[in-house]
Amino acid sequence: MCTAITVLSCGLLFSTAMGVFSVLALPLLLLGISGIIYIYQSVRWLLSKSAVQNKVVVITDAISGLGKECSRVFHAGGARLVLCGRTWEKLEALYDALISVTDPSTTYAPKLILLDITDISCIRDVAKEILNCYGCVDILINNASMKVKGAVQSISLELDKKIMDANYFGPITLTKAILPNMISRRTGQIVLINSIQGKIGVPFRAAYAASKHAAVGFFDCLRAEMEEFDISVSTVSPTFICSYHRQPAPGNWEASIWKFFFRKVSYGVHPVEVAEEVLATVSRKKQEVLMANPIPRAAVYIRTFFPELFFAIVASGIREKLKTEEEN
Repeated sequence: MCTAITVLSCGLLFSTAMGVFSVLALPLLLLGISGIIYIYQSVRWLLSKSAVQNKVVVITDAISGLGKECSRVFHAGGARLVLCGRTWEKLEALYDALISVTDPSTTYAPKLILLDITDISCIRDVAKEILNCYGCVDILINNASMKVKGAVQSISLELDKKIMDANYFGPITLTKAILPNMISRRTGQIVLINSIQGKIGVPFRAAYAASKHAAVGFFDCLRAEMEEFDISVSTVSPTFICSYHRQPAPGNWEASIWKFFFRKVSYGVHPVEVAEEVLATVSRKKQEVLMANPIPRAAVYIRTFFPELFFAIVASGIREKLKTEEEN
């Protein structure tokens, strides 16, 4: 009798213990996975920072939202920054912001260079100023960009040319001016911060999309040509770089496949996310990065493998837009 009671008690204790374990198993598993992810990201961040330490890094349009964030992460990583922008006062404000939050014993004071990327005739002279800062360039980050939105027939040819200067001719002119220094040293990295619209064309952004397509084509070719010189070429293409306080506009857009498909593109990514990805791209020498949520990412694949479906969706969007304008 005692033996039976003992066995029963042991069975109950075992069942209770198993029940408690089964309840705690999932939280413990999630906690363990979270810890592993945190450690991995921390190690990755430290390795990314060490990869740019003492490197000469040039950032164009450093005074933009993304430019400031790139400046922050590379400065914190110990890079020797050369910051380029169109406005001296904004460059000085960025300089003050950077040196005020970092340890001067572990970082370098940034160099400041005035650069208007749309002024093609002056870029080669500015490139000489850049090279005179430290005698070389290890990493060139082409960040400057210009956007325009409107129907093709409403955008003047002069504006089309200005967009091409800012998004294509400017970056490639600066790249060509810096390239001989990298080739002679057989080292360096060139980063183009582009856009998903370098892969798919979104209506009413023809000039912008064309300039981004052109830039992707140029840097893809450059990547292959520079391999023999051990020079890396990377492109980072976010959907849309949103502002710090930007929120999606309200509206019943779910009813339309067009709006569902392309409105998602405008949600974009935060400048901090893009800057950290640029740092990771540099440290790991990634060739191409597409920063997009599933909807615009799917749009890229649909455009590639099912172009007729993609064009049908685009056409339906145009028809809906025209219908809405007529109703209003």
